[in-house]
Amino acid sequence: MLRDTKRPMVGIIMGSSSDSRIMKDAAEILDGFKIKHEDQIISAHRTPTRLDEYAKHAEKMNFKVIIAGAGGAAHLPGMIASHTVIPVIGVPIMVYNDKESEKTDNVKFSSFGGLDSLLSISEMPSGSSVVAVGVNKAGNAGIYAVKILANEFPELKKQLKEHRTKNHDLVLKESEQMKKHGLRKFVQKKFK
Repeated sequence: MLRDTKRPMVGIIMGSSSDSRIMKDAAEILDGFKIKHEDQIISAHRTPTRLDEYAKHAEKMNFKVIIAGAGGAAHLPGMIASHTVIPVIGVPIMVYNDKESEKTDNVKFSSFGGLDSLLSISEMPSGSSVVAVGVNKAGNAGIYAVKILANEFPELKKQLKEHRTKNHDLVLKESEQMKKHGLRKFVQKKFK
């Protein structure tokens, strides 16, 4: 049973602390399903030895999935996948801050709007596969990880169906509100 395990089932890694703003969405999804995860910063370029050590650690801990987020050239998901047989879900990250701009709160955007990261992750060479979600879609990576785990832990299938039903019902509720108040008032109320 999933709840009985004290060890993390999923590893969440990112190339830089600035990626944490995006990657927290994966953690929130896993927390919502009560799935334990271990979160670390592993840079494919700045800490390559640590990356190799982490892959060995993930296998020793018997992680079922690794969610890896990276921006720019986004080598982290592919590099971790090349060191392990654990499924890797890559999260291309568009918005990031370099270390100096974090202190001044000036947001720096990736040069190609995240397309560089998306292509880097999704266009892995044959034999070294990584699943890629959309740019900044760490929440989707979290859901995908839950779906992978549901193959081994049947109680997650029920929770996923409940999650889907909640999303369905929310759309119907919002549609009724829009119909009742009109588009303009709905937008004013919802996004003020």
